Amino acid sequence: MSVVVSGLTKEYGSQKAVNNISFEAKKGEILGFLGPNGAGKSTTMKMIACYIPPSAGSAGVCGYDVQQNPMEVRQLIGYLPENNPLYTDMYVRESLEFIARLHHLGSKTQNRINQMIELTGLEREQHKHIGQLSKGYRQRVGLAQAMIHDPQVLVLDEPTSGLDPNQLAEIRQVIKTLGKEKTLILSTHIMQEVEALCDRVVIIDRGNLVANDATQNLQLSAQQHATVIAEFLPSPTVAALQLLPNVAKAEPIAANQWRLHPTHAYDLRPDLFNFAVQNNLTLLTLMQEQSSLEEVFRQLTSQNKL
Repeated sequence: MSVVVSGLTKEYGSQKAVNNISFEAKKGEILGFLGPNGAGKSTTMKMIACYIPPSAGSAGVCGYDVQQNPMEVRQLIGYLPENNPLYTDMYVRESLEFIARLHHLGSKTQNRINQMIELTGLEREQHKHIGQLSKGYRQRVGLAQAMIHDPQVLVLDEPTSGLDPNQLAEIRQVIKTLGKEKTLILSTHIMQEVEALCDRVVIIDRGNLVANDATQNLQLSAQQHATVIAEFLPSPTVAALQLLPNVAKAEPIAANQWRLHPTHAYDLRPDLFNFAVQNNLTLLTLMQEQSSLEEVFRQLTSQNKL
């Protein structure tokens, strides 16, 4: 595995920002790293990228420990932080040359700069001051800087923040291409992006790991937990519906129409059909609502809230 996180913990006084989480990411895989604001995502990424030390546990990149071999890790990893710090008084090309020198690219410098400018679509902006660029183009500069030394592992924290729809499609394609040959950890709040790009998903909430599975498995789980829309004539009472053994909640949404939530991974439709037959009701509508990764995310990150 390119990235191995084991029991990783970060404490700030009595507060645990990250609490004993473990996961792995391998080459050729795009790992979606998700969680609500304040969940500990950025803290975890900073520990993997050697920006801050863990309080306990370990993180390894391509066999090197982030605490014992930080210089080796930094050579192997490209990191785009959420706030994307840039030298705004530099020109785009000048800033890439500066970062390339920091990585000691030597004779490869100009070739890599040209490749990154083309890859991130900065051709028309390369001779501008970074301070003159829109937020979307600044994101592209940050992405180019993160990739300039051709790292084996890329850690991208909200890389598509501030991009317009056209830029979004272009950068997503860049990320997808890079994910075929590198290990890529991607943090984002855009669930469609996760569904389109990520092979596997890790979700944390309040510093705790709450999910670690293939994207398609989480999507299947979402479908199994899907709510059902049922319309009866005449309409039954809420008490009668909630007496059904696998119904967690019945809520009216229109005249004679109900939304029913299952208690667990269960398809309510056969039970509702039988319920209508047994009670001499006409079943006008019986439809399972399409669920999504966003629904799974909401379920996993809201169940522990007060």
